[in-house]
Amino acid sequence: MGTALVYHEDMTAARLLWDDPECEIECPERLTTALERLQQRGLEQRCLRLAAREASEAELGLVHSPEYVALLQGTQALGTGELQTLSGQYDAVYFHPSTFHCARLAAGAALQLVDAVLAGAVRNGLALVRPPGHHSQRAAANGFCVFNNVAIAAKHAQRQHGLHRILIVDWDVHHGQGIQYIFEDDPSVLYFSWHRYEHGRFWPYLRESDADAVGQGPGLGFTVNLPWNQVGMGNADYVAAFLHVLLPVAFEFNPELVLVSAGFDSAIGDPEGQMQATPECFAHLTQLLQMLAGGRVCAVLEGGYHLESLSQSVCMMVQALLGDPAPPLSGPMVPHASALESIQSVQVAQAPHWMSLQQQEGRPSPLLLPGGPEFKAAATQDVAALSSLLDQLRLNPTPPVRTAVALTAPDAALALPSDVLCEEGSAPQEETQAWARPHEALAQDRALTALGKVLYLLDRILDGQVSSGIAVTPASAAAATLDVAIRCGLSHGAQRLLCLAVGQLDRPPDLTDDGYDSQVMCVSGSASRTNLWLNIGGKEAAALSMFHVSVPLPGTTGGFLSCVLALVLPLAYSFQPDLVLVALGPAHGLRDPQAALLAALLRGPAGGRVLVLVDEESTPQLAVVLARVLHGEAAPSLGPFSMASPEEVQALMQLRGQLEPRWKMLQVASEAGGPGSG
Repeated sequence: MGTALVYHEDMTAARLLWDDPECEIECPERLTTALERLQQRGLEQRCLRLAAREASEAELGLVHSPEYVALLQGTQALGTGELQTLSGQYDAVYFHPSTFHCARLAAGAALQLVDAVLAGAVRNGLALVRPPGHHSQRAAANGFCVFNNVAIAAKHAQRQHGLHRILIVDWDVHHGQGIQYIFEDDPSVLYFSWHRYEHGRFWPYLRESDADAVGQGPGLGFTVNLPWNQVGMGNADYVAAFLHVLLPVAFEFNPELVLVSAGFDSAIGDPEGQMQATPECFAHLTQLLQMLAGGRVCAVLEGGYHLESLSQSVCMMVQALLGDPAPPLSGPMVPHASALESIQSVQVAQAPHWMSLQQQEGRPSPLLLPGGPEFKAAATQDVAALSSLLDQLRLNPTPPVRTAVALTAPDAALALPSDVLCEEGSAPQEETQAWARPHEALAQDRALTALGKVLYLLDRILDGQVSSGIAVTPASAAAATLDVAIRCGLSHGAQRLLCLAVGQLDRPPDLTDDGYDSQVMCVSGSASRTNLWLNIGGKEAAALSMFHVSVPLPGTTGGFLSCVLALVLPLAYSFQPDLVLVALGPAHGLRDPQAALLAALLRGPAGGRVLVLVDEESTPQLAVVLARVLHGEAAPSLGPFSMASPEEVQALMQLRGQLEPRWKMLQVASEAGGPGSG
């Protein structure tokens, strides 16, 4: 199971034949530059390369009228003047004698990718295509788009593969109104679009691009529009939109397939979007989407008109599809006030239709964040300044992901992916004994041996030899092993360490003695409401400090997802750790799919550097499942969605209210009309 890259050089044939400043940015170099960068970084070579085929007239007819298809077929015989006249009948469109062929290839590439993924030939993939498609309607070209590639692919997946739940995520900076019109009354397709809107003052200037356009008839709630009302939205805004809107709804919807209208005019430097999200952000977004539909993600290129930003962003997405860790996000993770207002408007509009968003109602509004002049200044920087910024991004080629596992049961290694390393090494005995000396629980040979493997894995992660690791520890030594791992990680170069402990594990009592409190964030969960971490609060969630948080483990699917998406991940992205320790202690209470999802999601904030400590009393398969997700495979399904209990909702709301002043990614609402709004 790999990643497909679908392309055909004929899609570079169509180009603008007359002067038109509006249309000249949609050029063949958009494809050739992206492909060259994929080749330079060795990413194309790691993909299964598929040559695009033309979509048939019957396949085009899944979305488009026969008269429209016939009209476009006729453009092959038109002269330049006739093409220009016909183009003028549509909004922001140009035709070329090769347009019909190119557009059929673009639609066919999307179909070919969906077929490959649903047949199990590959796990995911990208169709590198032009012309784009998401603005195209049943009988009209629009906004550079001729055939609606993603909509055709969705219809094909329904008809030919029998799918009943398809998620379309449109992160292009323009609203994909074509997709919305096609599926607005269809409850089997959930369409999410964020887009530059500016209260209706940005193209395509449609009232139905706002947050209160939620679908029609049986499709009510299955159109989710998130309008950006200011330029300059960046990494924090995009991740917040996923955590607080898209992912809660998507997990509840439980799609069988994810289609991405992957427009990169929403990336930094693009003249259309004027946004500030850096290329590595799209690796994080892709990685988050891979938590859905068993990892079946099919991305189809839409917009993107700054060639360097486009090509870097495409590379970041492909790296994530291949399973590589996403590079850490640059810059402060503080959402813009306008973004928070947009997110809140979507939650209000969609709450009647989604239990997962009803769980977030009734929360107090957090502090408003000023918009800040840096957003506007950065959004208007010139090309030279952008090039300088891109040069500074951490965009060096990432080696193939490597996960190492230290197991106590050798037989379990047989079920590991072939390129997961089964470690036999151990830290030097003298070093292990020195770390173990303060802990009576580590005096036994078995515990000392396990600790040596943990220290060895930790060193391998911190020096970059492996991206992540899993070690099995004796139940009696779990807390002591975690204590040593925290101290060792900090002493060996980790600057900010996120420790997520689950089960009967107490926080080491003297961590603050050496000034570690600002370096270590500990978030704990307990399977028992009466056995909270550090025995604080009984059945209640508590924040002993901004760096010391405890929460009960919810008993419902909805409660668990809210805990992870609305608390753990926002804290992690706010904290920006360079190492994550996940400790699954005695009686941790997580089902294997829950533990796997938690570990997979925590790959993002620390650039993939995750070490999971597993209690040896856990299920034999848990270490194998964890190894697979840390290696980049999809997490198993959590099963049917069940709404969080009122107690779970109240506990989470209370905890978030305490923590929001420090950790800004927890914020999901703002008071209208306050400072920085607009």
